[in-house]
Amino acid sequence: MSNDNKDTGQYGVLLYYKYVDIPNLNDLLTFYRSNCSSLNLLGRVRLSSHGVNVTVGGSLSSLQRHIEALNALSTLFHGTDFKLAACHQPLNDDVAKECGFTSLSIRIVKELVTLSSHPLLKSPEISNAGRHLSALEFHSTLHNANKETMENGLVLLDARNLYETRIGKFYAPNVETLDPQVRQYSDFSSWIDDKSEQLKGKNILMYCTGGIRCEMASAYIKSKGAGFENVFQLFGGIQRYLEQFPDGGFFKGKNFVFDHRISVGGSDASTIGACLICRCSFDDYSSRCRCTYCRMLVLVCHSCQNESALYVCELCQKQGKAVGSKQLIENDDSEKSLQGVEFQNFSSDTMLLAQVPRGDDVTTSRKLRILCLHGFRQNASSFKGRTASLAKKLKKIAEFVFIDAPHEVPFIYQTPVPMAHVNGALSSLPASPPPPLENCKKKFAWFVAPNFDGSNGVDWKVADGPFDPLQYQQQTAGYDISLSHLENAFSKEGPFDGILGFSQGAAMTAIISSQQEKLKGKMDFKFVVLCSGFALKLKEMEYSPIKCPSLHIFGNEHGQDRQIANQASKDLASLYDSGCSVIIEHDCGHIIPTRSPYIDEIKAFLGRFL
Repeated sequence: MSNDNKDTGQYGVLLYYKYVDIPNLNDLLTFYRSNCSSLNLLGRVRLSSHGVNVTVGGSLSSLQRHIEALNALSTLFHGTDFKLAACHQPLNDDVAKECGFTSLSIRIVKELVTLSSHPLLKSPEISNAGRHLSALEFHSTLHNANKETMENGLVLLDARNLYETRIGKFYAPNVETLDPQVRQYSDFSSWIDDKSEQLKGKNILMYCTGGIRCEMASAYIKSKGAGFENVFQLFGGIQRYLEQFPDGGFFKGKNFVFDHRISVGGSDASTIGACLICRCSFDDYSSRCRCTYCRMLVLVCHSCQNESALYVCELCQKQGKAVGSKQLIENDDSEKSLQGVEFQNFSSDTMLLAQVPRGDDVTTSRKLRILCLHGFRQNASSFKGRTASLAKKLKKIAEFVFIDAPHEVPFIYQTPVPMAHVNGALSSLPASPPPPLENCKKKFAWFVAPNFDGSNGVDWKVADGPFDPLQYQQQTAGYDISLSHLENAFSKEGPFDGILGFSQGAAMTAIISSQQEKLKGKMDFKFVVLCSGFALKLKEMEYSPIKCPSLHIFGNEHGQDRQIANQASKDLASLYDSGCSVIIEHDCGHIIPTRSPYIDEIKAFLGRFL
């Protein structure tokens, strides 16, 4: 860390956002690069054509000069709520690095905050956001509701993530309070959809850290029409409220912040958080402990922390994740504690995730986890090898988990083909034995032929004839077993953000995406990637258009894909809603291309879900 400011009392943090149409985004980018660098400001700057979202730290005098420069730049920033707070300099380098306070990160993004994990058919208009309430108006509303009954029609809605609400939230007697308990803000719109009937007709009082998340969320609620008109939001968020009510008022605990301070609280802030392991009072995230499965921050007190421990958050525990944090800590032997966990059919090196920071932006603190389904007569190991280049180029934003399909298929041995001599006589080639079985890795499938005899592949079988390029159309049995197999994978190894399927794996993925609503709770995912895909004529595929966000990657008419015809992949893509699907046609054959411009288009699609 830089120690230019010897007086820690002169250090500060500045937070602000502004939704406004930016006429020239490149000019604004140039300004921020020049201004922030010259003032030695560190932190995160996010710019879009719709506005800015900024969290930076530096000397108080530099932060003041930054505000002055913005106001002098144009009228764009007039009326912006600049939240400037004096604080200590970053003391923990690891925390500062994870929060993005060891460098200056300036990026142009599509959305300042990602309201939904999947592209919405129509984004809410920010001009239709809920009515702003000052800290005093917000407090008075809760105070007056205190004198009434729970039937007052008022709902207090927290628009933050679970790891934030663990350590602090508003509480007012006689007011219905709702904590969505989502892992990330992009899950919030789905929660609203599920709770719309409960919210309809109510006076909804929303709050978040600084206000920006409420802008989009309140607009989304109001976009639902009649019965959702009365939506209000705390202007300036919890930060402005605590400034107005230093003793905390109706806010209990501490306010989680996305900078090196980690959390801030009123003068009488109580500890409402609890250690994940021993349940004692605890609210300090400075150790940055994370859930082994979903990477969400968890609270683990100093007495319970252990380098070899594998922590499992509340949400993953509800989903039945098998690893018990307490058991691991008591035994002090993570390998022994995993012996009772069934991890069969998964690629071993994708099982456990290292607890390391993932980037300098809170919106990308967790990589996308993508479950990969191989093609017919492949396996997890071979598919991992085939996608090594793709995984390498996406390593900053995604990690792949590979799984074998449940149907083991026999090895196929092609007999020699008779060859004609010049004089027309046929001559058979000498038969050569198949390779030794010990040199062959097992092969699997998601679908098999209806007359499949269930052979477990322990021996070689002679092929019925030459390779049939249309064989995939006849492999239509085995879906129920494959579905159950994947539900088990989601239960034991989830959550997953998306599913990537190749060839027959794409056909399986397509059916799952068509059943996305039906599978909620068993298999939750946000998007699918279908590579060299095709649609099977099964009853599960009869519902269209499919609303699941999808990326279709396949060879064009001259793309040299000798396995799956271009038209078959086009037909599959046509089953998806055009408003949330993307198509990439390439000329690379039966593979997933990783060169430009294809890899850039793949990154752009995945970037929507970070």
